[in-house]
Amino acid sequence: MAEDFCFLMRRNLAEAVLAIPWPSDLQLTRYRPELAETVHQLMALGYREGGGRVPELERWQRQFETDPEYDPELCFIAQDAEGVVAVCQCWTSAYIKDLVVHPRARRQGLGRALLLHAFTVFQQRREGFVDLKVLEDNLRAQRLYESVGMYVVRREAVPA
Repeated sequence: MAEDFCFLMRRNLAEAVLAIPWPSDLQLTRYRPELAETVHQLMALGYREGGGRVPELERWQRQFETDPEYDPELCFIAQDAEGVVAVCQCWTSAYIKDLVVHPRARRQGLGRALLLHAFTVFQQRREGFVDLKVLEDNLRAQRLYESVGMYVVRREAVPA
């Protein structure tokens, strides 16, 4: 079986962050436990399309909400009239754990806006940089990350 690889990508927060082009029909909110099921469904969809997996709801929610790096203020959720359309889940270590945009809301700049928002929040927290990992074959995501100033730090094997 072939080994999968990912890239650790980084954004230097000493560099200016572009103004956030936030879509006008969306509301930005923070994670709340009552959103867990909807957020989990979107995460599962994103992992199916982008590679990887997400545990079942109860396990995912327990792991997420009890993680030492969890802070609900760092889990950004975009909602429209129909519900949750995007999630950017970050850890307190200036790490973007997940970024998922629902297929019906793609190609509107929402992923980019969430990344820029995360960069701004981490700048305000006086972090020097922000990291994330992306699967080596997820070229669409890599192009998005590069477009906001992220660069590859290293290639590493994905744990089995």
